[in-house]
Amino acid sequence: MLPDRPTNLVPPVLAKMAAWCGCLILVGVVVYYFVQVIAGLTFVALPVAIALLLTALLFPLTNALRRAGMRPIYATWITMLVALAVLAGTGWLVGARASEEFPNLVRQVQETARSVQEWLISGPLQLEEAQIIGYVDEVVDMVNAQRTAITGTVLSAGAVAFEVLASIVLLLFVTFFLLKDGDRIWAWFLKAFGSVAPRVDRAGRAAWTTLSHYVQGTVAVAAVHGLIMGIVLAGMGVPLWAPLAVLIFFASFIPIVGIFFAGTVATLVTLGAKGLIFALIFLGILVIEQQLENHVLQPLIVGRALNFHPLAIILVLAVGGILAGIAGAAVAVPVAAVIYRALPE
Repeated sequence: MLPDRPTNLVPPVLAKMAAWCGCLILVGVVVYYFVQVIAGLTFVALPVAIALLLTALLFPLTNALRRAGMRPIYATWITMLVALAVLAGTGWLVGARASEEFPNLVRQVQETARSVQEWLISGPLQLEEAQIIGYVDEVVDMVNAQRTAITGTVLSAGAVAFEVLASIVLLLFVTFFLLKDGDRIWAWFLKAFGSVAPRVDRAGRAAWTTLSHYVQGTVAVAAVHGLIMGIVLAGMGVPLWAPLAVLIFFASFIPIVGIFFAGTVATLVTLGAKGLIFALIFLGILVIEQQLENHVLQPLIVGRALNFHPLAIILVLAVGGILAGIAGAAVAVPVAAVIYRALPE
């Protein structure tokens, strides 16, 4: 009877709560130190995370080539070459359009600036030309005052360029071997779990299915978003519409923050090139299209795979942004969805 006395001293509910609290504290400590390790290995962890997302996007092509009878090495090489060709073609299109339309953008911005200057002088504000010149000189002085800081930023960016290049090389290598030997790597990984390997296998496959659906759905939604906004910009005659459409496409992968940044850039370009009316029209179309994407496309394409409430997505984004900045916000939703789907298995 002696071993039962400590349990009988407290109510059963309190004993269960204490057990749960002890487990949660232990799990919290493990998660905290795991996050600290990942944060210390950002140079490796971030390329690996992006490689997993790319693998989930590209694997259907590799799998289709394998089923057609192609050897894994050849299927992987063809998949990588197709992906690089798409990226290179997109980069060439953006660069060609930018070099062709940039002079037109400068000319339109100058015309808009002159019209704004005339309105400030002859409009209801009745400003004098000397005042406007004074304001312009103040802006120029502010830019010159920050020249040292800008130069230091450029130099530091040049120092980081080597790390970025190394990360890209690592990303390509990891993506290649995950496409080629992903099943063998997973089988080797399962050997460490012994008798619980079947449960881990079920959890891993559920997580992979969720990740694949998320990546493919997000790419589809981002493509629709970039295409519609590109058509709107081209219809308005805004220069650099192709680079802006590509920027909106890539920014769509970063929830909330990405579209805010890309939309701001596109609106400012439209304002400088076409004036205030066109900028307001574009901003209105962008807001309406974004709402349709959030309430129609996202639930239909991505929401079914994740089954996440919008409040949960906002909280996950906030936690990811606090822990790892923009990169954390970008991967927070797929990580949370993978964990949410894997735990029941």
